[in-house]
Amino acid sequence: MELYNADGSPAEMSGNGIRCLAAAVRRATNATWDNVDVETVAGRRNVRLTMDGTSGYGSVAMGDVTFEESIDGALGVARVGNPHVVVLDDPAWSVTGREELAAKLAAQVGGANVEFLSVLGADHLSINVIERGVGWTQACGTGSCAVAAVARRAGLSGDVVTVENPGGALRVALEGNEATLSGPVQFVANVEWLEA
Repeated sequence: MELYNADGSPAEMSGNGIRCLAAAVRRATNATWDNVDVETVAGRRNVRLTMDGTSGYGSVAMGDVTFEESIDGALGVARVGNPHVVVLDDPAWSVTGREELAAKLAAQVGGANVEFLSVLGADHLSINVIERGVGWTQACGTGSCAVAAVARRAGLSGDVVTVENPGGALRVALEGNEATLSGPVQFVANVEWLEA
């Protein structure tokens, strides 16, 4: 899998993208397998699918979440194949204030996705994400894994959490530092790419 952000820059990994890629390949090839290994820039990842027609559910063995040196203003800095800065959100912040904070924090680590985290319970988190090379996004699988690991390390959540993204809920299970991301897949459309 090769992945490019909206601005054309390469990305190492997408937890949601890899799940959808596996489902699209399975559909396009009329395959019946329920798991597949996918090579990414971040390494090989195993994807498991349960499909019913054009919709289903998948899980991805995301590998280790690694922690980096924290920075002022952040709850933690983590890598899930790609870099993330996790910030405890403040409802009083404006959208512009969040964007300015995200740009400042991301620059300190050489570019990163920035997750604004709200803790809803020990097994329930909520995030809003500014993705590197994309901007505000509806869902971030690697970001969901990063916030789950950072929140657990800070004593704010447990090993298994639901992470609410603006586009829907994802499930993250942590075993040691290894994360498994689970969520839905849904066929939307066939896309034809025409060379110019």
